[in-house]
Amino acid sequence: MPGIELRPIGVISSPFRNRGEAPRQGRFSAEESEIRVFPEYMEGLRDLALHSRIFVLYWCDRSRRDILTATPPHEQIEHGVFATRSPERPNPVALCLVELLSLEGDRLRVRGLDALDGSPLVDLKPFYRDLDCPDDEGSAASSGRLDQGKG
Repeated sequence: MPGIELRPIGVISSPFRNRGEAPRQGRFSAEESEIRVFPEYMEGLRDLALHSRIFVLYWCDRSRRDILTATPPHEQIEHGVFATRSPERPNPVALCLVELLSLEGDRLRVRGLDALDGSPLVDLKPFYRDLDCPDDEGSAASSGRLDQGKG
């Protein structure tokens, strides 16, 4: 199997210094954060400001990587870590949908990011409602869980 090479493209500055300060999900916070993109990746920011919401992928560098089960805060049942949003996972890549407030040079101001201060930025992707919010009539579209409403 070929190796994987992952390079940070920037760094996140947030008001959250430790996990106890960060919200469980970014959308539960009105706090603003700044993302600085490294100079060699700045050209990749062209036209990003056309999007009001973006996905921020970042590396949870302070998470454990040896945990394969987790109990979400709103449940009492343990699940496999890949069925949860736990930051404790073999490859702690986090995904957070944020509101893009401004983009000036190499700096993005965003609202709703749950990253800890100093987290390495892995990628940025635009949010597209038609692609990212499928219309699953009759299913658990709000969570994507197939067992929603059972039991």
